Amino acid sequence: MIAQAPTIYSLQAPKDVSLNDIQAELNNIWQSYGIAGADGTLPAATRAATFTLVVYEPEETQYLLATLGFYKGPIDGILGPQTIGAVRDAQKAFGLARTGKATQEMITRLREEAAKVHHGAAGGNESESASNNYAATPNIADEIASRNPCRIIALLPIAGEDKGVQAQVSAYCPIQKQSSGGALVCCEYITLSGTAAALERIGGMLPALLIGGLPKFLWWKATPDKGNALFKRLSAICNNVIVDSCNFNDAETDLVNLQSLAESGVPIADLNWRRISAWQELTAQAFDPPQRRAALTEIDRVAIDYEKGNPNQALLYLGWLGSRLNWRPVSYKKENGDYVISRITFVAPDQRQIEAELAGVPLGDVGDISGDLIALRLSSTNPQADCGTMICSETGGCMRMETQGGAQSSGLFQHVTSLSEQKAESLMSEQVQRWGQEVLFEESLAITAKILKLANS
Repeated sequence: MIAQAPTIYSLQAPKDVSLNDIQAELNNIWQSYGIAGADGTLPAATRAATFTLVVYEPEETQYLLATLGFYKGPIDGILGPQTIGAVRDAQKAFGLARTGKATQEMITRLREEAAKVHHGAAGGNESESASNNYAATPNIADEIASRNPCRIIALLPIAGEDKGVQAQVSAYCPIQKQSSGGALVCCEYITLSGTAAALERIGGMLPALLIGGLPKFLWWKATPDKGNALFKRLSAICNNVIVDSCNFNDAETDLVNLQSLAESGVPIADLNWRRISAWQELTAQAFDPPQRRAALTEIDRVAIDYEKGNPNQALLYLGWLGSRLNWRPVSYKKENGDYVISRITFVAPDQRQIEAELAGVPLGDVGDISGDLIALRLSSTNPQADCGTMICSETGGCMRMETQGGAQSSGLFQHVTSLSEQKAESLMSEQVQRWGQEVLFEESLAITAKILKLANS
């Protein structure tokens, strides 16, 4: 079942404007708008003054769906309920499997159909034709907008001929977000679409679209690249650059590059890091009792199971553990097969060796998040040590580790239960409550990068 988006008032449906008229058009929205309330009155509305979120979306699925009339919201690149529904409608129309996920076959078909639409509009008002494909119900970061109304600037690189940048503005008000006086607190949206080269050309004007004096976030929904001119410009003026390493193409190489960016001073935040917070908290809890704190120094075996496909959650957790216990990675070996096995050796300050094993476990359905943790075990070769700890997810459980005899070496069992808020939109609404450098994440990422660099040494 697809969750319903929050009820939203529309002050302005997406409207095509010139680049130079964006600010003026936003001001016009607040000078003349109409919302018919239940009693016929016009409720007061105020523009959001909290922060600016720039979203860089590196693929054109939503744009194509809107062009063909399947999608009825602003172009934002976020796979929310309305987009999933649109994907399924398009798949049904084209006789494709209704998975709700955009396959390459579907993208190719959408491009072909969109080309026909654009060709047919060539003799008329093409801008008006494009604008009419959008309706007045937003989807852009429903979770973010409903909790934190703000200005969102969506940058949509599209394929095809470079025809410059098309701009649209709109404004929406989540009805549950009202000030104490009853006024609606509304979100402003600016959508800029064009080829990657076209978007890079207008990079110089983007700072003027950010709300001055308020926090500024860049959500880079691609692998960050310090060689990308647009990324370089935006990361220099934003309080945080937000990424999601569960979507990295070359997971391990991209983590090393991410650490390089953090080391250069770019304030990085990784949504995937937030997904392992419950595992970190339960680990800390397990060793919080005074009688178990000394047992931390006895840990010399670490086993982590994760969903095969993306090892970054497991690597980040291991980097966090190593950074807290001052472990120094000295070797890293990886074996590919049905199970992807990574073996890492650390040396502790007292020269003890710690052996860690990460196992990518093949599952039938990995869900929306690639590489979620399944279970982990901390133990010791010292039979007298009281450090045995096993933590499992509700869905995956500890079955594999138990069959390997891990249960006998683990004295404490805990279950991760808060796995419902793992999607990027939910995590983003929490992430924008803080900004600046995240020291704990950067220290953990530094250890993770050292592990991965050992593969090439």
